[in-house]
Amino acid sequence: MTHTHTERPARATGTGPSPGKDPSDEAPLGASRAERLSALAQQHGALVTLLLVAIGASIGFDTFLTGDNLENMAVSSAFLAIVALGMTFVIITGGIDLSVGSLFALGGVLGAWGSQYGTLVALLLPLAVCGLIGLVNGLLIAKARLAPFIVTLAAMLAARGILLAITDEGSNTYLVDEKSFFASLGQEKLLGVGVPVWITAALFVAGAVMLRRSRFGQYVYAVGGNEDAAALMGAPVARTKIAVYTVSGLCAGLAGALNAAWLVSGVTILGTGMELEAIAAVVIGGTLLTGGFGFISGSLVGVLLLKVIQNVINQIGSLDSAYQQVVSGAFLAVVVIAQTWLGRRRRMM
Repeated sequence: MTHTHTERPARATGTGPSPGKDPSDEAPLGASRAERLSALAQQHGALVTLLLVAIGASIGFDTFLTGDNLENMAVSSAFLAIVALGMTFVIITGGIDLSVGSLFALGGVLGAWGSQYGTLVALLLPLAVCGLIGLVNGLLIAKARLAPFIVTLAAMLAARGILLAITDEGSNTYLVDEKSFFASLGQEKLLGVGVPVWITAALFVAGAVMLRRSRFGQYVYAVGGNEDAAALMGAPVARTKIAVYTVSGLCAGLAGALNAAWLVSGVTILGTGMELEAIAAVVIGGTLLTGGFGFISGSLVGVLLLKVIQNVINQIGSLDSAYQQVVSGAFLAVVVIAQTWLGRRRRMM
């Protein structure tokens, strides 16, 4: 996956790049080679790492490049990628959303339950409920000025509670008719590629255009760069925050519904820890946790990198699956340290 010219990272204020400019473009013509290399490493480091890991895996394991393995990785990545898409908007504004894992599970159960009334209900019900919870998150954070960590943590617990209530503590499992159109959204293929992958690709293109080519996208960067300065420039800070948390809730609900279509069942135990995976993918992809800087395609690269690492560990066989979390955590720590170091280095240049 390569970064397109239509989607480049930006920072509204501060020491980072100016809005609408690539970090590598930010360096003046007389900039040193070290400065340009630092900018490129910050933007494309995850992509280079993904290519190196994939090349190593293809050499070390005969089954890595098989069609079935690649198809399984692509489809299983699609659901986390959709969640990470919404999380990217939130983190660029300088926020965090811990509720997406629970909303993902809730969306799956609601989608499976609603499928008995048709595909439209199976899709709209999780979108409405999860979008509403995201809207409430945004209102509490933007209007009541509560901390995103606390608000979304409460939403995470509330969504999980609703999930247990409608499934009678998880004892009821709602199944999806395998012959329904809703199930085909998760299981059918188009041109040899799973439908969830196509849906994810379309969402990422739309998200990239929205972030880079719309006024809303500029507001997202401006709020994350410097909230007070954004307000002085006339940016609707509260409305932007409400919108990004609503988008995050909608993405989590949609991902859950599509996952239910793929599994033809609403599984209550899914989504645990998914919020941390999404945050890790976004940060590994180059988006700063401090806000104001990031790009959509980087988050997709982060998701693919995590999935490839998990696949490699599974193929080794002798390693316990718990090592996936260890490796993912180690990657995240290395990336955050590298981002911090690169940021300080560029400020000193």
